[in-house]
Amino acid sequence: MPKSRRSKVVHMTQVDKKTRVDKEKLFQNIRDAIPEYQHCFVFSVDNMRNSHLKDVRRELSDCRLFFGKTKLMAKALGQTPAEAIAPGIEVLARHITGTVGLVLTNRPVETILSYFDNFSPVDFARAGVAATREFSIPTGIVYATAGEIPAEHDVPLEHSIEPELRRLGVPTRMVKGRVVLGDEAGQGDEYVVCKEGDVLDSRQTRLLKLFGVCLSEFKVQIVAYWNSASGEVTEVNNDVMAVVDEN
Repeated sequence: MPKSRRSKVVHMTQVDKKTRVDKEKLFQNIRDAIPEYQHCFVFSVDNMRNSHLKDVRRELSDCRLFFGKTKLMAKALGQTPAEAIAPGIEVLARHITGTVGLVLTNRPVETILSYFDNFSPVDFARAGVAATREFSIPTGIVYATAGEIPAEHDVPLEHSIEPELRRLGVPTRMVKGRVVLGDEAGQGDEYVVCKEGDVLDSRQTRLLKLFGVCLSEFKVQIVAYWNSASGEVTEVNNDVMAVVDEN
């Protein structure tokens, strides 16, 4: 039979897997970049968001950021003195575990540490993470932020959202064109969306997003860094730094 000429749907969300060529390119890019920079930092990420990582790349445009397979990045640095691309950097490779990346830079160490200490944008929580605080919808007329800001500075929730609230389990109703929980006088029980420490599900995260409540913080922690001049690796832990003996 002849092939169908009908248009086919192509899903743009499909992402090709990294090929061997891609891995070899990342490996070589890291090894080529190391001699050009004074410092190499290993950083870990909490609540990973690509959009925030792009912000980091823009801010550190004169630096090189690498984020890939940990084994590959460790291998690129060298895991023994004989394999190391530069003296002492094999000690840094021991810290490449978990959700981590590399920053290569000529900026002063204090500048990089200060930047990441002050970089902690908030975002909407994803399912599977723990709630950092309680959030409830007060009774009465439901406002756009559900009590996150004073009512006089808020606006009533749009009526078009009310069916979705009911679908998500919130017992709201329409009264004179307003979305109401309980009664207009505020009598009844507030609706608890989550409590501190709850592991959030998709329903809870959707409700949090509807009311603009951000419970996730994108945080980058510097784990350790290598200095090309001395060949030393310094661990960074809760503002306490310790030089690691490479022997």
